[in-house]
Amino acid sequence: MNSRPSIPPGPENFAGSLRYVAFAASVAAIGGFLFGYDTAVINGANSFLKAHLNLTPTQEGLAGASAILGCIPGAMFAGHLSDRYGRKKLLFICAALYAVSGVLSALPRTFDEFLVARVLSGIGIGASSMICPVYIAEIAPEKWRGRFGALFQLGIVTGIFLTLFVNQVIQGLGDAKWNTAVGWRWMLGMEVLPALTFIGLLFAVPESPRWLARNGRDGEALEILGKIGGPAHATMELAAIRAGAAQAEPPFAALFTGRFRRPLMLAVLLAAFQQFCGINAILYYSTKIFATAGAVQDAAFASSVWVGLINLLFTGVAIALVDRLGRRPLLLVGTAVQSVALGVVGWMFHTGQQGPLLLVSVVVFIAAFALAMGPITWLFCSEIFPNEVRGRAMSIAAFTVWVTCYLVAQTFPMLNDNPNVGPALTFWIYAGASLASFLFVLVLIPETKGRTLEQIGRMWAPAAGEGFKP
Repeated sequence: MNSRPSIPPGPENFAGSLRYVAFAASVAAIGGFLFGYDTAVINGANSFLKAHLNLTPTQEGLAGASAILGCIPGAMFAGHLSDRYGRKKLLFICAALYAVSGVLSALPRTFDEFLVARVLSGIGIGASSMICPVYIAEIAPEKWRGRFGALFQLGIVTGIFLTLFVNQVIQGLGDAKWNTAVGWRWMLGMEVLPALTFIGLLFAVPESPRWLARNGRDGEALEILGKIGGPAHATMELAAIRAGAAQAEPPFAALFTGRFRRPLMLAVLLAAFQQFCGINAILYYSTKIFATAGAVQDAAFASSVWVGLINLLFTGVAIALVDRLGRRPLLLVGTAVQSVALGVVGWMFHTGQQGPLLLVSVVVFIAAFALAMGPITWLFCSEIFPNEVRGRAMSIAAFTVWVTCYLVAQTFPMLNDNPNVGPALTFWIYAGASLASFLFVLVLIPETKGRTLEQIGRMWAPAAGEGFKP
């Protein structure tokens, strides 16, 4: 049972400045935009980069995976650093890494220099995938946290979608020779513009009030909480935060024991299921998938645009619904639809069918993912941990995302092109993972809608107050 009465979402119940929270959350979501842009832009640049640097197949694969390899340590260490130095400082570091990587990726003289630039970018992606959702969760009031938390995923899919057109426009500025010498540099270098915008806007956003309170800066925390929700909200929130802050910061090993073990297990499994459903195989290789099904190159690109557009639109639907319907209902609907859609994709490949049904099935899968597993995974992982371990625990969840993302990205071409496996069985494997994720959510995932972060933190210690409720 909640210790505070549930207040229905709505501007009439919001005593603070909704614009203040929306601005801070939107700025943090630019980290998601850069995340999406950076992970997708290499797909348009790769073939020209390969020709320019005379890359071997092994080097070409490493060029595509190098950013993901940087994501893994970036995600793992960002939690400790943000707990120690603050969320805002880490956001600045992420923005700087994106900007530096954009410049260096556009100007490499050797393949090794290119790899260094991409790994730097990956560190920024990994760190921002941990810090941006946590920052938004810690600054947003509970009745709006779902909407604002989903902005991070909206930033990611917007970055991915716009990259399709950025790459196409730049490729159209010259012939193949020009793109091999210059075009790919512009594709990668364009990242500098949103990165510099991110840096500039960060000066105008506040530090996380929960981080300030945990570090004894109550006056600053109270001022920010007052701007977020008004004086009464500020006083009540600060008291709850300070009560939680009385808990000493546990050692890292404690995350795997006691009351921290259950939320960590849920976050890690949800993060793994998000990737094992095959989302990035479709986003990274959508043109190849449609070409395998018989589409010509222009039609395959148009299909990829549809995939990106649906991803963007249904993330917007998730933003509209997540605080009204809750996390669990959306996850259950989304994972169920994913399972069916991927099963149909596998069946079409198995029977050798082509045509609109394949595109419709892939689009339905994308819509289901964008409605649930895409945004809610980041949101849920950022809100379920107690304050004293949130940064480090979220690092483990983000680390899991990037390890599993790398595994899917590396194994999809091998499975898809293997005559003993092929695209049909590959997509049935992803359908099975989606079905497993549905059962996981049904049995184990609790609802967090309408609860403060402190209330959610107490869910894992029933004797202290609020018990676990799926």
